[in-house]
Amino acid sequence: MSDDSARRNSLTRRTLLGGAAAGFAAAAGLRPVYRIPAGSAAATSTPPPDFPAGIPLAQQAFRNWSLEIVVENVWTASARTPDDVVTLANWAHQHGYRLRARGKGHTWSPLVIPAGADTDRTVLVDTTSHLTAVSVRPGSPGSPGSVTAQAGATLDAILARLEESGLGLATTTAPGDLTIGGVLAIGGHGTGVPTATENPPAGSGFGTLSSQVSSLTAVVWSAPEGRYVLKTFTRSDPDIRAFLVHLGRAFVTEVTMTAAANTRIRCQNWYDVNVATVFGPPGTGGRTLASYVDRTGRIEAIWFPFTDVPWLKVWSVAPSKPLFAKQLDAPYAYTFANRVTEDMSKLLGEIAAGGGDKTPAFTKLAMSIVGSGLIVTGTWDVWGWSKNSLLYVEPTTLRIVEAGWAVLTSRANVQRVVHEFYARYQSVLTAHQSRGSYPVNGPIELRITATDPADGPLLSPARAHPDHPEWDTVVWLDFATYPGTPGAGPFFRELEQWIWQNYTGSYATVRPEWSKGWAYTDGGPWTDPAVLGGTVPAAFGDWHTAGEKLNSYDPGRVFSNAFLDTLLP
Repeated sequence: MSDDSARRNSLTRRTLLGGAAAGFAAAAGLRPVYRIPAGSAAATSTPPPDFPAGIPLAQQAFRNWSLEIVVENVWTASARTPDDVVTLANWAHQHGYRLRARGKGHTWSPLVIPAGADTDRTVLVDTTSHLTAVSVRPGSPGSPGSVTAQAGATLDAILARLEESGLGLATTTAPGDLTIGGVLAIGGHGTGVPTATENPPAGSGFGTLSSQVSSLTAVVWSAPEGRYVLKTFTRSDPDIRAFLVHLGRAFVTEVTMTAAANTRIRCQNWYDVNVATVFGPPGTGGRTLASYVDRTGRIEAIWFPFTDVPWLKVWSVAPSKPLFAKQLDAPYAYTFANRVTEDMSKLLGEIAAGGGDKTPAFTKLAMSIVGSGLIVTGTWDVWGWSKNSLLYVEPTTLRIVEAGWAVLTSRANVQRVVHEFYARYQSVLTAHQSRGSYPVNGPIELRITATDPADGPLLSPARAHPDHPEWDTVVWLDFATYPGTPGAGPFFRELEQWIWQNYTGSYATVRPEWSKGWAYTDGGPWTDPAVLGGTVPAAFGDWHTAGEKLNSYDPGRVFSNAFLDTLLP
């Protein structure tokens, strides 16, 4: 079947969510986000008092990626310049309002606005309409370059500008339609570590993107002036460490990041290795996940439950085009990943209607489409400049619910971490299945990165542990399901509790992946007071230092919300 035929005989994932499975929460909200200007007869409430003249203001809905957080009619300002953000901050401080930076909304956690929040005294600040400037400083032989970007610039735009100047990032997030402000706020990351024999270009980074920041400008409180002002921090200023990953407790308007000489990257997609081998016990040999890390340093494993083989994406540095590789001149090669067949749509509808026993058929079909899609599109082996190979998740990708944790460990223990997680996941899943419950129908996704430096971002999940220099690697554990899947809350809670308890001592430690789900109770994520108030702060050696520093630059908590008031008081 040709790719054109596949297009005609399939539904986009967005269409699926709009028309199938009304029981799934995701089906409820995929309609265009409206905009009601202040002063319009259609406005549902009075605009905030004494709002600064000249800054556009409108009512809009806020929706997170999975549509589990939908807040209607939030007053939203469109800042045109960093000075506009300063003006808004001083207005908010004087009138008892809060400001929340708004990017592309590709997040799950309630760092912008919590579900059900009272937003009567909250104004969102849209960064994507005007705060999008990007400029590049080329490097010189042996020295990296840099890119300066305003908070609303997307990674797509930044990486395109870098490529034009012969620069790039060694690793990046899989989606490119993310604002740099949002990515840095949560310590966004890609996948990849340098191999033992690799000599990466100067300025290459293999931790979070936050660790690549050399300077940033933020809106902060100036006690001598009695108002909010713009302040630029450099890496020589220790205070910058609280802003590099700030969880929304600050408003960064501009960043400068180090960028290395661009590289050509090959991505080989494998669909022929049994999951028991890839995630097998350490020391068993064969094509384990750790063996790929040793050979190329760059891998992502995507595996659906109830199937036998994962989708392995294996990247490697390749200055010259391999003979049979397909050359990529643009990102987002895997077009099949953005469509769902009518058979999948039907199964998803049956699952949503209570037919959980259809889950194995659904996940097997999903994985078979990966295999056929790689063949139909000729993308099982691709090669191109870094961004074209690394970016592959488009905005139209189906919106699932993801939970995520970062496990810090040594490179030698990567396979142990992976195997223990896989074995426990299977055990818990089997126990639920024996009770007639199918709580997960989305994939496990595993990525491997280096740690951030110990003197780097205070709140980075990947920050190196000062007492364990041997922990040089981060295994990112993510697992997913579709919104509204019955039994998901208890399953996620049980597995999370095991994660916190298992990766401890001299072997490893755990931190939450800020943008994903964590702190689960049976009622869902971000609801366990013991994890929010105890486990998470204890996972970061400088948790209280970071909170105190952010509070000192925003004592009025203009840049906060009810959830952050609990998490970072």
